[in-house]
Amino acid sequence: MTGMKYCNQCGQPVTQIVPPGDNRLRYVCTACETVHYQNPKLVVGCVPEWQGRILICRRAIEPRYGYWTLPAGFMENAETTAEAAARETQEEALADVRILEPLAMVNVPRINQVHLMYRAEMVSGDFEPGPESLEVSLVTEVEIPWDRIAFPSVRFTLENYFADLNAGGPFRFRTTNITRPIS
Repeated sequence: MTGMKYCNQCGQPVTQIVPPGDNRLRYVCTACETVHYQNPKLVVGCVPEWQGRILICRRAIEPRYGYWTLPAGFMENAETTAEAAARETQEEALADVRILEPLAMVNVPRINQVHLMYRAEMVSGDFEPGPESLEVSLVTEVEIPWDRIAFPSVRFTLENYFADLNAGGPFRFRTTNITRPIS
């Protein structure tokens, strides 16, 4: 991640210091003394269900072009996490969903992200690739291309989703930390 160079309040240079009363390095403006907090980004998505199958997307963008994932992406300002998951499903798979319960939260501190995944039901069986997907497909557990899953957070979500499904439920909310780079 590249560092901040200039203050977004006054345009003057910033420096990294631990401000009084804080315990972390922050970018602080050398002129107006504005403290610039940089916080993790929230990635939100879902496991969309339709008639015993789930919807997955093959990525048309980097990172991990050509690999399979769940519909997910960065949360926008002024939306809830559930709204973000539904919007991302519409954008990536042109599918409408009703968000159910949260399934997984994955901390990825190495890249300053938190991934939150929900269980969802598709409103209809209609779907097709959006601009960020090469293809989308309804699959069962055995049809998932496990060797071509894009991200560890997606694998974690899917493995636990199917463990709960195969056990007859209920779906349990799980968390983990991922500290290793994608290979």
